Amino acid sequence: MMLQDKICLVTGASRGIGREISRLLAGNGAQVILNYNSSATAAQKLADEIIAEGGKATTVKADVSSREEVDEMFKFIRKEFKRLDVLVNNAGILRDNLMLMTPDSDYDAIMDVNLKGTYNCMQRAAKMMMRKQSGKIINMASIIGRYGNAGQVVYGGTKAGVIGMTMSAAKELGPLGITVNAVAPGLIETEMIDQLKDEFKAKLIDNTALKRIGKPIDVARVVLFLSSELSDYVSGQTIGVDGCQVV
Repeated sequence: MMLQDKICLVTGASRGIGREISRLLAGNGAQVILNYNSSATAAQKLADEIIAEGGKATTVKADVSSREEVDEMFKFIRKEFKRLDVLVNNAGILRDNLMLMTPDSDYDAIMDVNLKGTYNCMQRAAKMMMRKQSGKIINMASIIGRYGNAGQVVYGGTKAGVIGMTMSAAKELGPLGITVNAVAPGLIETEMIDQLKDEFKAKLIDNTALKRIGKPIDVARVVLFLSSELSDYVSGQTIGVDGCQVV
């Protein structure tokens, strides 16, 4: 198995892409730590499913935007597992709106979870990983962080920020044996895109060379690659999983 006995933390693990990532990593031998904030029932159900299938999983609650809660989460990891091999920074929120109509509360929430939350977990994970001079950090960006999109100024800004942090952290942490990469999904079939209007989804599909919406497993497979030894010489990269978005 590609991740036999690796300790992997997946933030925002209880649904969507995070859920699929967690199942795939566990199916490849990893001990998966499922982080959640408000969906305790869904997280525990996922852990039970993974265990029933012969995998290893445990849950831990933390709001990634809270430094105190992230600190407690990493204390739990140190106590229970003594190390961390892989961090998948997947937790994120999406609140689309035109820039001139975006309330300050939405701006603050998106920045706190998507950007600050990614940084909080990346910083704490790096401290653990540097002790053994190895580790893999995978940050969830978005194709919007590369190309932008009307109605997603704040969201796109956070995801562009994630890409920038990924590139800088890769240079900073590389000498410590830690790789840092980002995954930039396009239109993926999750609860997040349910809020998009049908005509907008149709336009996005038409702008995709493969002419279909991606599935969470498409993203999870790239995360598995970046989590495994197959990617040992890959760092500072942003890998698009968008079916070749042509516009």
